[in-house]
Amino acid sequence: MQNLFLIFAYSLNVILRNFLTMYINSDFSRLEINLNGCQANYKYFRSRLEDKTKLLVLVKANAYGHGAVEFATLMEDAGADYLAVAYPVEGIELRQAGIKSPIIVLTAGTDSFEQIVNYGLEPGIPNLCSLKELCSVLEKRGMYGFPVHVKLDSGMHRLGFMTDELKELEDFLKDCPYVKVKSIYSHLAAADDPSCDDFTESQVSLFKNNADRLSEAIGYRPMYHILNSAGIERFPQYQFDMVRLGIGIYGVSAIPGNELAPVASFKCKVLQVKTLAPSDGTIGYGRHGKIAPDGTTIATIPVGYADGVDRHLSCGKGRFSINGHRVPTIGNICMDMSMLDVTGLDVKVGDTVTIFGEDPTITELATVLGTIPYEILTSVPRRIERIIVK
Repeated sequence: MQNLFLIFAYSLNVILRNFLTMYINSDFSRLEINLNGCQANYKYFRSRLEDKTKLLVLVKANAYGHGAVEFATLMEDAGADYLAVAYPVEGIELRQAGIKSPIIVLTAGTDSFEQIVNYGLEPGIPNLCSLKELCSVLEKRGMYGFPVHVKLDSGMHRLGFMTDELKELEDFLKDCPYVKVKSIYSHLAAADDPSCDDFTESQVSLFKNNADRLSEAIGYRPMYHILNSAGIERFPQYQFDMVRLGIGIYGVSAIPGNELAPVASFKCKVLQVKTLAPSDGTIGYGRHGKIAPDGTTIATIPVGYADGVDRHLSCGKGRFSINGHRVPTIGNICMDMSMLDVTGLDVKVGDTVTIFGEDPTITELATVLGTIPYEILTSVPRRIERIIVK
């Protein structure tokens, strides 16, 4: 009886905790995914391509923080030819959610091929070790012609076959009936930087030469792709058979002054408002929040560094939007909460605060932090609910 009671008490506690978490996240904190903005960006990049060019959309890292399942569904509906993830677990999540599009696993590793095959994912192959491991799995299952995507190193020097490794790859593929090369691809290191355009051109040239060599050796021509978002904007002449759209679909352009539609807006609601007098001391951890001589009014919001609000935005370095005004942080950002200086403004509990979106933009926030929008977007954890809005 006592054990039953303990099980019941534990279960009730879990239910209540989950309910409270869901309530707080859905009512107070959310990442809004703007459907119209997403569609506008998709059309913009699609318009830069020839009709025959396929479009792959990257939804790795929880779709750059936007919500993998939600965003993959939007891209599937929009007509994306391919999706791509970094790791097998990300592709499995999409398959379990009902995503039917072809999915490339860019970082397949060497010990996940059983799962990759089970879920109909298509692995990127950067070295012979990975290819042999996959073929071993396929041979045991009696499977032939399984789609793979061969990664060439054209200068990024992260993953991929170097030129002097091609001969061994060619010889292996000629005698391996278990796989079929669906595409050959590489990755540009600095397509967004005009000062590196000569290097980008050299990457494309090396890629084309090595891809042609591999195609000739295996007796058929797979798809070629090397352009990322910046490449689509700045080097559309090298679109080949397919391009890979990443940060661009999420609203960040490689061309200065080219304003893509913002897609993600990180918002929350004010938890509490209070006015403090100098005699009340200080605000927040470490007592870094200083109260003005005439008093300070603060609004506490339910997001902190565990929600992707970087701690370096503490003490006024970050400025968020509330009721049409930019207001600075005050004191140190906490794990689950932050305080804003709203002195002189009409702010009440329940008012909406925008961490980033249209005001301030993700690019502005990245500039303050000395980083890139990617890092900020991917820092928003899953406990922040993703909501699709028009």
